[in-house]
Amino acid sequence: MWSTVAFVAAVIAALIIFSPKAAPTEMPYDKLPVLGNKNAPVKIVELGDYKCPTCQYFSQQVAPQLKKEYIDTGIASLHFMNLTILGPDSNTAALAGQAVYHQNNDAFWKYYDAVYKNQGDERTQWATPEFLTDLARREALPIDYDLLKQDILSKKYQSEVDEQNAFARQNQVTTTPTVFVNGKKLDGFDYNSLKAAIEEARKGE
Repeated sequence: MWSTVAFVAAVIAALIIFSPKAAPTEMPYDKLPVLGNKNAPVKIVELGDYKCPTCQYFSQQVAPQLKKEYIDTGIASLHFMNLTILGPDSNTAALAGQAVYHQNNDAFWKYYDAVYKNQGDERTQWATPEFLTDLARREALPIDYDLLKQDILSKKYQSEVDEQNAFARQNQVTTTPTVFVNGKKLDGFDYNSLKAAIEEARKGE
Protein backbone atom coordinates (compact mmCIF):
# COMPACT_ATOMS: atom_id res chain seq x y z
CA MET A 1 0.00 0.00 0.00
CA TRP A 2 2.77 2.40 0.95
CA SER A 3 4.58 1.79 -2.34
CA THR A 4 1.39 2.65 -4.23
CA VAL A 5 0.97 5.88 -2.28
CA ALA A 6 4.60 6.78 -2.91
CA PHE A 7 4.19 6.06 -6.62
CA VAL A 8 1.08 8.26 -6.87
CA ALA A 9 2.83 11.06 -4.97
CA ALA A 10 5.81 10.82 -7.32
CA VAL A 11 3.54 11.03 -10.37
CA ILE A 12 1.76 14.10 -8.98
CA ALA A 13 5.09 15.77 -8.18
CA ALA A 14 6.37 15.05 -11.68
CA LEU A 15 3.24 16.52 -13.23
CA ILE A 16 3.65 19.68 -11.18
CA ILE A 17 7.35 20.02 -12.00
CA PHE A 18 7.15 19.25 -15.69
CA SER A 19 3.76 20.73 -16.58
CA PRO A 20 4.20 23.67 -18.98
CA LYS A 21 3.93 27.14 -17.49
CA ALA A 22 1.19 29.42 -18.75
CA ALA A 23 2.45 31.55 -21.62
CA PRO A 24 2.75 35.30 -20.92
CA THR A 25 -0.15 37.42 -22.12
CA GLU A 26 0.62 39.16 -25.39
CA MET A 27 0.57 42.87 -24.62
CA PRO A 28 0.07 45.65 -27.23
CA TYR A 29 3.08 47.64 -26.03
CA ASP A 30 3.49 49.58 -29.27
CA LYS A 31 -0.03 50.98 -28.98
CA LEU A 32 0.37 52.28 -25.42
CA PRO A 33 1.97 55.32 -23.80
CA VAL A 34 5.39 54.43 -22.42
CA LEU A 35 7.42 55.94 -19.60
CA GLY A 36 11.10 55.11 -19.92
CA ASN A 37 12.99 53.11 -22.52
CA LYS A 38 10.50 51.23 -24.70
CA ASN A 39 13.18 48.57 -25.24
CA ALA A 40 13.74 48.00 -21.52
CA PRO A 41 14.00 44.29 -20.67
CA VAL A 42 11.16 44.49 -18.15
CA LYS A 43 7.85 45.93 -19.33
CA ILE A 44 5.16 46.90 -16.84
CA VAL A 45 1.58 47.59 -17.91
CA GLU A 46 -0.97 49.22 -15.62
CA LEU A 47 -4.66 48.90 -16.44
CA GLY A 48 -6.34 51.81 -14.73
CA ASP A 49 -9.35 54.10 -14.48
CA TYR A 50 -8.71 57.81 -13.88
CA LYS A 51 -11.64 57.91 -11.43
CA CYS A 52 -10.33 55.02 -9.35
CA PRO A 53 -8.98 56.11 -5.92
CA THR A 54 -6.71 53.08 -5.74
CA CYS A 55 -5.28 53.96 -9.14
CA GLN A 56 -4.57 57.40 -7.70
CA TYR A 57 -2.60 55.68 -4.93
CA PHE A 58 -0.66 53.67 -7.51
CA SER A 59 0.18 56.77 -9.55
CA GLN A 60 1.21 58.86 -6.55
CA GLN A 61 2.87 56.29 -4.29
CA VAL A 62 3.97 53.26 -6.32
CA ALA A 63 4.84 54.65 -9.76
CA PRO A 64 7.38 57.20 -8.38
CA GLN A 65 9.26 54.39 -6.63
CA LEU A 66 9.24 52.35 -9.83
CA LYS A 67 10.50 55.35 -11.76
CA LYS A 68 13.40 55.98 -9.40
CA GLU A 69 14.60 52.39 -9.01
CA TYR A 70 13.75 50.73 -12.30
CA ILE A 71 12.53 53.13 -15.01
CA ASP A 72 15.15 55.87 -14.75
CA THR A 73 17.85 53.18 -14.61
CA GLY A 74 16.68 51.57 -17.86
CA ILE A 75 15.66 48.27 -16.29
CA ALA A 76 11.91 48.67 -16.79
CA SER A 77 9.35 50.71 -18.70
CA LEU A 78 5.82 51.57 -17.62
CA HIS A 79 2.87 51.46 -20.02
CA PHE A 80 -0.72 52.54 -19.39
CA MET A 81 -3.92 50.92 -20.64
CA ASN A 82 -7.46 52.13 -19.97
CA LEU A 83 -10.05 50.05 -18.13
CA THR A 84 -13.11 52.28 -17.76
CA ILE A 85 -15.36 50.80 -15.09
CA LEU A 86 -16.55 53.60 -12.80
CA GLY A 87 -18.80 55.78 -14.94
CA PRO A 88 -19.33 57.68 -18.19
CA ASP A 89 -16.65 60.21 -17.37
CA SER A 90 -14.13 57.39 -16.88
CA ASN A 91 -14.52 57.03 -20.63
CA THR A 92 -14.21 60.79 -21.16
CA ALA A 93 -10.96 60.89 -19.18
CA ALA A 94 -9.68 57.92 -21.18
CA LEU A 95 -10.54 59.68 -24.45
CA ALA A 96 -8.60 62.72 -23.26
CA GLY A 97 -5.64 60.58 -22.28
CA GLN A 98 -5.54 58.92 -25.68
CA ALA A 99 -5.82 62.31 -27.39
CA VAL A 100 -2.89 63.69 -25.38
CA TYR A 101 -0.84 60.55 -26.07
CA HIS A 102 -1.35 60.86 -29.82
CA GLN A 103 -0.07 64.42 -29.68
CA ASN A 104 2.87 63.82 -27.36
CA ASN A 105 3.88 60.66 -25.45
CA ASP A 106 5.80 62.61 -22.81
CA ALA A 107 2.86 64.99 -22.30
CA PHE A 108 0.69 61.97 -21.61
CA TRP A 109 2.56 61.23 -18.41
CA LYS A 110 2.10 64.81 -17.24
CA TYR A 111 -1.62 64.39 -17.97
CA TYR A 112 -1.60 61.07 -16.07
CA ASP A 113 -0.09 62.75 -12.99
CA ALA A 114 -2.30 65.83 -13.23
CA VAL A 115 -5.59 63.92 -13.49
CA TYR A 116 -4.81 61.79 -10.47
CA LYS A 117 -3.60 64.77 -8.43
CA ASN A 118 -6.86 66.57 -9.25
CA GLN A 119 -9.10 63.52 -9.03
CA GLY A 120 -12.68 64.18 -7.92
CA ASP A 121 -14.99 61.92 -5.95
CA GLU A 122 -15.61 58.64 -7.76
CA ARG A 123 -19.36 58.99 -7.11
CA THR A 124 -19.64 62.29 -8.96
CA GLN A 125 -19.18 63.21 -12.62
CA TRP A 126 -16.19 65.53 -12.74
CA ALA A 127 -14.05 64.39 -15.69
CA THR A 128 -15.81 66.53 -18.29
CA PRO A 129 -14.25 67.71 -21.58
CA GLU A 130 -14.08 71.24 -20.19
CA PHE A 131 -12.40 70.19 -16.93
CA LEU A 132 -9.86 67.99 -18.70
CA THR A 133 -9.00 70.61 -21.32
CA ASP A 134 -8.65 73.32 -18.68
CA LEU A 135 -6.46 70.99 -16.61
CA ALA A 136 -4.16 70.38 -19.58
CA ARG A 137 -3.90 74.13 -20.10
CA ARG A 138 -3.21 74.82 -16.40
CA GLU A 139 -0.48 72.19 -16.41
CA ALA A 140 1.00 73.76 -19.56
CA LEU A 141 1.07 70.46 -21.41
CA PRO A 142 2.98 70.93 -24.70
CA ILE A 143 -0.03 70.12 -26.89
CA ASP A 144 -2.75 71.82 -28.92
CA TYR A 145 -5.58 72.42 -26.40
CA ASP A 146 -8.24 73.14 -29.02
CA LEU A 147 -7.40 69.88 -30.77
CA LEU A 148 -7.54 68.06 -27.45
CA LYS A 149 -11.05 69.29 -26.73
CA GLN A 150 -12.16 68.57 -30.28
CA ASP A 151 -10.81 65.00 -30.05
CA ILE A 152 -12.60 64.43 -26.73
CA LEU A 153 -15.93 65.74 -28.00
CA SER A 154 -15.74 63.81 -31.26
CA LYS A 155 -14.62 60.65 -29.41
CA LYS A 156 -11.86 60.32 -31.96
CA TYR A 157 -10.09 57.55 -30.05
CA GLN A 158 -13.15 55.67 -28.79
CA SER A 159 -12.16 52.58 -30.79
CA GLU A 160 -8.83 52.45 -28.93
CA VAL A 161 -10.52 52.73 -25.53
CA ASP A 162 -12.99 50.02 -26.55
CA GLU A 163 -10.13 47.80 -27.70
CA GLN A 164 -8.37 48.19 -24.37
CA ASN A 165 -11.54 47.39 -22.43
CA ALA A 166 -11.99 44.31 -24.65
CA PHE A 167 -8.43 43.25 -23.83
CA ALA A 168 -9.29 43.44 -20.13
CA ARG A 169 -12.40 41.29 -20.57
CA GLN A 170 -10.53 38.71 -22.63
CA ASN A 171 -7.90 38.40 -19.91
CA GLN A 172 -10.31 38.32 -16.94
CA VAL A 173 -9.22 41.72 -15.65
CA THR A 174 -12.09 43.21 -13.66
CA THR A 175 -10.43 45.54 -11.15
CA THR A 176 -8.23 48.62 -11.29
CA PRO A 177 -5.37 48.94 -11.04
CA THR A 178 -4.25 45.61 -12.43
CA VAL A 179 -0.59 45.25 -13.29
CA PHE A 180 1.24 42.97 -15.72
CA VAL A 181 5.01 42.43 -15.68
CA ASN A 182 6.35 41.01 -18.95
CA GLY A 183 2.90 39.70 -19.70
CA LYS A 184 2.34 38.07 -16.31
CA LYS A 185 -0.66 39.35 -14.36
CA LEU A 186 0.16 40.11 -10.74
CA ASP A 187 -2.06 39.37 -7.77
CA GLY A 188 -1.15 42.68 -6.14
CA PHE A 189 0.05 46.14 -7.14
CA ASP A 190 1.97 47.27 -4.05
CA TYR A 191 5.61 48.15 -4.52
CA ASN A 192 6.99 45.03 -2.85
CA SER A 193 4.91 42.77 -5.10
CA LEU A 194 6.06 44.68 -8.16
CA LYS A 195 9.69 44.66 -7.06
CA ALA A 196 9.60 40.89 -6.59
CA ALA A 197 7.98 40.40 -10.02
CA ILE A 198 10.52 42.69 -11.70
CA GLU A 199 13.45 40.86 -10.12
CA GLU A 200 11.97 37.53 -11.17
CA ALA A 201 11.53 38.83 -14.72
CA ARG A 202 15.15 39.97 -14.78
CA LYS A 203 16.30 36.44 -13.97
CA GLY A 204 14.55 35.21 -17.07
CA GLU A 205 16.32 37.63 -19.38
